[in-house]
Amino acid sequence: MIPTNVQSFFYQVPWRSASVHTGEHLGLQRGPGDEFSKHMSLVDYPDARRVDLRQTLRDPYEQVQVRVFKQEASSPLYAVCDLSSSMQFVGQVSKRETVQSVAASIACSAHENSDLFGMVCYDQRVIPALTQAPSHHAHQSFATIAQLAAFHNHHQASEGIIEATGWLGQQKGLVFWISDFHMPRSLIERGLNGMSNHQVIPIVLWDPHEYQRLPRFGFGNMQDPETGQQKTIFFRQAIRAQFAEQFAQRKQALDQLFATFEIRPLYVTGPFQASLLSDYFEQLIH
Repeated sequence: MIPTNVQSFFYQVPWRSASVHTGEHLGLQRGPGDEFSKHMSLVDYPDARRVDLRQTLRDPYEQVQVRVFKQEASSPLYAVCDLSSSMQFVGQVSKRETVQSVAASIACSAHENSDLFGMVCYDQRVIPALTQAPSHHAHQSFATIAQLAAFHNHHQASEGIIEATGWLGQQKGLVFWISDFHMPRSLIERGLNGMSNHQVIPIVLWDPHEYQRLPRFGFGNMQDPETGQQKTIFFRQAIRAQFAEQFAQRKQALDQLFATFEIRPLYVTGPFQASLLSDYFEQLIH
């Protein structure tokens, strides 16, 4: 059952699905769809309901011709969730709670469109208790997502993304990589290479309290995004400007890296709304 407070979003799969299961997307398999594929003889495709009289009369070999259609098929959607130390940050919103909201929205959208939903969570390693294979079972999906609320860790890096890519199925799907991407460029590249069989949508979670809403003057505690350790910093205008500049440079570097993979990221800097992903896919179409 889909929780009442979870919102779905519009999305589109730009390839033909090879799945044998019916769904809402263009498929490769023959079946009871609306998209005409070709004509075949009744001997080769014995379905009398599809007989085409006009094509039969035109056939020089006088064979009864039937119309063959392509079946609309399903596709897997994955939420790949970074739960490393930096993702425990709580500012304007909690990053971990945002991960939960995004994953729930993906699951809701998948189940509403008869697609499969799978989830892989990781920090230093893949977290099996918070990971599930793609399925049509909505209850199982939301039960697994609900467990994110109780998850906490400290001093854990994000190298588990390399292992996480191996948990994705072979069938091409939409992979929503949810992270703040406070990790080395080389690690992001390895993660993207490991997911090259899929269409990847990086959802970058940044909070204004990380780089904009900093103390104006005086001592303040900051969490190192990679180690999770607390640091005491004496804030002044120059330090505030330095933080803002570092994040601007980081965004430029991420955009350039994703562009080399022909990927456009989605930045979420406040409470998540499903409409953000609808707008993202609308822009991809146009």
